[in-house]
Amino acid sequence: MKSYLRSEITLEVPFHDVDSMGIVWHGHYVKYLEIARTALIRSIGLDIPQMEAVGSVWPIVSCEMKYVRPLRYGQSFRVRVDLLEHQNRIKMGYLLTDAASGEVLNRATTVQVAVKADTGELIFETPSGLFDHLELQDLP
Repeated sequence: MKSYLRSEITLEVPFHDVDSMGIVWHGHYVKYLEIARTALIRSIGLDIPQMEAVGSVWPIVSCEMKYVRPLRYGQSFRVRVDLLEHQNRIKMGYLLTDAASGEVLNRATTVQVAVKADTGELIFETPSGLFDHLELQDLP
């Protein structure tokens, strides 16, 4: 699938994210995706306050994960995030890799939809505020 925008961050597994076996508890992966997704949208000058300013918020309605290899305490890893869709919904693809070896650790996708900030009502088209920021990147 084509990527319209890409960002990558490097993180290190903190002690408080691991279980008694020294591996990351599966639920913490969602946090790592969120950190990467936030870095991507900030790279185009868009963040939660800008989304709210146009009257919409973007809750995640779907998250799929494929755990390939476990992350371990102290391990440095990269999270690459790609904007895959931006018409009527936002779909992001993620790839987590070991920072040293490049070994694939996890693959994931998230889907977000726009809802009116004041009522929570679903918006069936992408709000223009998002397009304004995407157009700065000359995206189709």
